Amino acid sequence: MSINLELARSNMIENQVRPWEVLDARVLDVLGTLQREEFVPPRYRAMAFADVELPLGHGEVMMKPVIEGRVLQALALESGHTVLEIGTGSGFLTACLARLAGEVLSIEQHADLAAAARTNLARAGMTNARVETADALLAYEPGQRFDVIVLTGAVYALPDRIRGWVKPGGSLFAISGESPALQAILHTRVDETQWHSESLFETDLPYLTHASPPRRFTL
Repeated sequence: MSINLELARSNMIENQVRPWEVLDARVLDVLGTLQREEFVPPRYRAMAFADVELPLGHGEVMMKPVIEGRVLQALALESGHTVLEIGTGSGFLTACLARLAGEVLSIEQHADLAAAARTNLARAGMTNARVETADALLAYEPGQRFDVIVLTGAVYALPDRIRGWVKPGGSLFAISGESPALQAILHTRVDETQWHSESLFETDLPYLTHASPPRRFTL
């Protein structure tokens, strides 16, 4: 293992992730041990630990490490949790979820990204995560409910159908609103009818397909 890679990984944790109030020991351990560079497109490998979003193709990006850390910490995952991830991307966040939870189902609409993510996950030894190719915001139905749902791209408004996939007592992480002032929100399902929502931080991410703001026509 390259000493430079390990130094860069350590600097990512100590100089980016921790200062942004990510203090959960399990989350820091996952981010500090999973080989993030193996999930980054080869042409961006030298930037694997930089505080930037990395392009993946099709308008998708790999989140900044600080955002990944905040997301994982907010979810408070347990080993028995079932997780649905909408937007697999490179598969790195999928791998983090798999390390912290029980079973992870990740949905990616682009077949080439889904295939690459499966390869990345297999190389990392993740046997409790699977990737399906589908458009989760249209006709897709998972056929079950989950303890945790994570949307890895922004939505202008959170679709009600996705809320219906969360178990009572479960949670849903989404980045919602209008770019560039999007709100990262953790929605907790109290029971079949009641929800509690907590705004965690402000950020900006590309919208998921079919989830961008409506067009506004001006005269």
